Amino acid sequence: MSDQTVQTDVLIVGGGPAGALLGHLLARRGIDVLVAERQTSLEREFRGETIAAPSVVTLRRLGFGPALDGHGYLPTEGVTMRMEGRRVMHVDYRRFGVGEVPIDIPQPALIKIFIDAGQRHRGFDYQFGTTFTRLIEQDGAIRGAWLRRRDGSSVEVRARLVVGADGRFSKVRHAAGLTADVQQMARDFLQFRLPRPPQWGQQAELVINRDRHLVVLPTFPDSLRIGTNLPKRSLGALRKAGFDAFRSVVAALDPRLAPLVQQHLRTWDDTSFLEIFTAEVPQWSRDGLILVGDASHTCTPILGQGVNVAIQDAVCLTPVIAAALAADRAPVVTSADTAEFVTQRQRHKAFVTRFQRIQESALAQGGTVGVLLRRARYRTLDVLPLKYRIFGSVLNAPHQIDPADLAEDVRTGPAVGTGD
Repeated sequence: MSDQTVQTDVLIVGGGPAGALLGHLLARRGIDVLVAERQTSLEREFRGETIAAPSVVTLRRLGFGPALDGHGYLPTEGVTMRMEGRRVMHVDYRRFGVGEVPIDIPQPALIKIFIDAGQRHRGFDYQFGTTFTRLIEQDGAIRGAWLRRRDGSSVEVRARLVVGADGRFSKVRHAAGLTADVQQMARDFLQFRLPRPPQWGQQAELVINRDRHLVVLPTFPDSLRIGTNLPKRSLGALRKAGFDAFRSVVAALDPRLAPLVQQHLRTWDDTSFLEIFTAEVPQWSRDGLILVGDASHTCTPILGQGVNVAIQDAVCLTPVIAAALAADRAPVVTSADTAEFVTQRQRHKAFVTRFQRIQESALAQGGTVGVLLRRARYRTLDVLPLKYRIFGSVLNAPHQIDPADLAEDVRTGPAVGTGD
């Protein structure tokens, strides 16, 4: 197939929540954007589907409320923690005073809402089945990238900024020579879904027995999304022990799930494996390039931070890119232009990672003394009003976005539509 050359202001590689939302927000400001997504459709499995309450506030302020309401979602009212068969803590999300509670909405639907809103702007181009192959470099700066379309043709995209939003195993990051310090967690995760019983309600649950746990999340429209930990590099041994043995482990952790597990969890194909690690990327940018989302700061699944941090990245980066392009100081957006953004977001990511590691350490306690101390600690915290301040500092405060970052995006008009 013959090659062609395309000129745009910003090329975004990766059309997940960060890439799609950033593309929309830039196009809303009159900036030409091409979003290249290697998957051919949104019909695939996503893991992170819980939108934190402050992120819901942000999306509504940006005008996405009608689309969220039009699609539908499941509000999550709180989380209950059970240890060794006893309830030790409950956090009511409605008491945080944010004005919203976390919601569960399928990630394909959320991305489609962003795409539909973006397509109302002339400069927005979202291309499915388009794969990043290599960067274009000139005089030490990134000037664009080569892409391959689903028909096999290649396209040379010249851009003043390339955004790597292509996930935890980012090819853009690798091509740019930006290294990630990958820190493996001691345990990995196996996930599956079950029908949600009507009596379950809208509460998330963390069920812990010594060093094993289940995360049970009510999922739109009528499911439970469940994850259970397993020791690092033990998936092979788990599968060798047999699927019935795995089902027995799940049922023992939470007997309420035993009938559902027996009826609906039939083969390993009903599960999905997630390797758990954090990736710290010291350098997020070069002249003409910046990384966002998991490409720059991979989170663990604890407290569902990944998609929310990605949304924050997109909102906070939009005015930075717009200002750099408007200044027209250089043919590309430089690393100096994005330096303050990177510093602030790295500080936030470090906060999230610290808390996640503390939580993982608590969940991994298997010895008798450690288990007793953990239970006593959470029971004590549960009876203190202080627990809302502690959890709020993690679930809410880091998500707060400077109103100045939203002002221009709100002024340029709401994102209307239902996302259907």
